[in-house]
Amino acid sequence: MNNWKKLNQSIKNSDRIVLSTHMNPDGDGLGSAVAMHSYISGLGIDCRIIQISKFPTQFSFLNDSNIIETYDLTIHDSWLNKVDLALIFDIGSYNRLGPIGDKLLSNKTKVINIDHHPKLNDERFHEHYINIDAAATGEMVYDFLQENQIILNEVIAKGIYTAIMTDTGSFRHNNTNQKSHKIAMDCLAFDIDHSKIYQSIYENKSVAQISLLAKVIDNLRFDLDGKVASFIISKKMIDDSGIISSEVDGFTDFVRSINGVEVAIMICENEFDKCRINFRSKGKYIINKIAKEFGGGGHKFAAGATAEEKTDILLQKILEKTFFEINQQNKVCLLYTSPSP
Repeated sequence: MNNWKKLNQSIKNSDRIVLSTHMNPDGDGLGSAVAMHSYISGLGIDCRIIQISKFPTQFSFLNDSNIIETYDLTIHDSWLNKVDLALIFDIGSYNRLGPIGDKLLSNKTKVINIDHHPKLNDERFHEHYINIDAAATGEMVYDFLQENQIILNEVIAKGIYTAIMTDTGSFRHNNTNQKSHKIAMDCLAFDIDHSKIYQSIYENKSVAQISLLAKVIDNLRFDLDGKVASFIISKKMIDDSGIISSEVDGFTDFVRSINGVEVAIMICENEFDKCRINFRSKGKYIINKIAKEFGGGGHKFAAGATAEEKTDILLQKILEKTFFEINQQNKVCLLYTSPSP
């Protein structure tokens, strides 16, 4: 059970707070940060949302007041030097904070992890607030607000709704439950346009994105009789297409939707000369253990990691681990389904 009152006291005892999330931020990380920012700034505390990637424009509706900033050491480092608390949302791995994480570490800033991914054994976090049963980190922010009897407003509702909607796959994934819909209903009591939010995120693809997806489809690799589909997106492909790396979000989900595919894997080179790895499973195979092998983590059926290695060599290593894990899980399944002698 998370002690949300303790977290609230830590917030109230702080003079300057930074909020952040993982590189290539999604609706859960950004929505959670926006909701918490509304509460904290309302207390009169100096609070900013700073993340390391180019801002994904599909979430512009969360940034009407330009509260979400992209890290620039010449602008932010002097401000970060006086931060006494960092709240990190939906991170999965400290390394996904990139240079902001390095700055917080060198400043010895108190860093708190708020996440629905499994707890990280990482001493760079000073405290953890974890709930792996939560559909989204946004659900945990909602719990924090409820426990501390903090009244929602339109900004908070929009952030939490975005977090819940995106991390449940628009209420389609198997992490969706009654509470997900209850929170959504509470958010919809405010004047938020849920249809516009959905369209902005999912029905706003550029021609460049679709063209790149077409190239990905043309070069898909299939293994294990089509059960595993994998692909590589090089930095050159990103640069040539004119999109930003976060705009490949959803490509892995699309490949997973192919008939017969059980596990989809993406390797994408990013602007930090690292490879972003995405794993998606339809539910037959648990894949977060594979992500952990590469320094990452995540949920049973949706996980990720980052690595520094040549993409072709990295893919081969990932596939070897994936084949092994699938084989092991098949053996366990066969053991439990075989009739007794």
